[in-house]
Amino acid sequence: MPDPQMRAADTDRDAVAHRLGEHMTAGRLTVAEYEDRVARAYDAKTYGELAELTSDLPSSRPATRPAPQPAATGPCGSSPWGGAWSAGPWRRAVWGSWLSTAVIVTTIWLITCLSAGAFLYFWPIWVIGPWGAVLLAQTLSGGGGRSRRHHRPHNRV
Repeated sequence: MPDPQMRAADTDRDAVAHRLGEHMTAGRLTVAEYEDRVARAYDAKTYGELAELTSDLPSSRPATRPAPQPAATGPCGSSPWGGAWSAGPWRRAVWGSWLSTAVIVTTIWLITCLSAGAFLYFWPIWVIGPWGAVLLAQTLSGGGGRSRRHHRPHNRV
């Protein structure tokens, strides 16, 4: 790694964020830890600040920017959603959280219905419906996955 006091570039920040995503996917970081470290990565100014974010994680190779992933393809060879369903670490994490919550609240509702001996009002829709709608909108629009701070103008001093 270059001198810790040298200023880092956006590609260096992106590479560290990608590595953090790989560690989260591997189970070394929780979603909260990942989000905190990615936000700090995009705010980092030097190589030293970036190195601190991965110093407690195993590394067998230096951080490099990942090669662009091809868009998911449909049966005719093109993605019907423009690559919006690509399974990046952010999408896997948020959809995984939504799915586990949906399973838990639906199971609670089902157990309640079985113990009452009748189908009760399906209240889990108020938990999983709005959340799922927001995630679907973000997934289809290609939003999410990066801190908004990263999208500010790049006129750093």
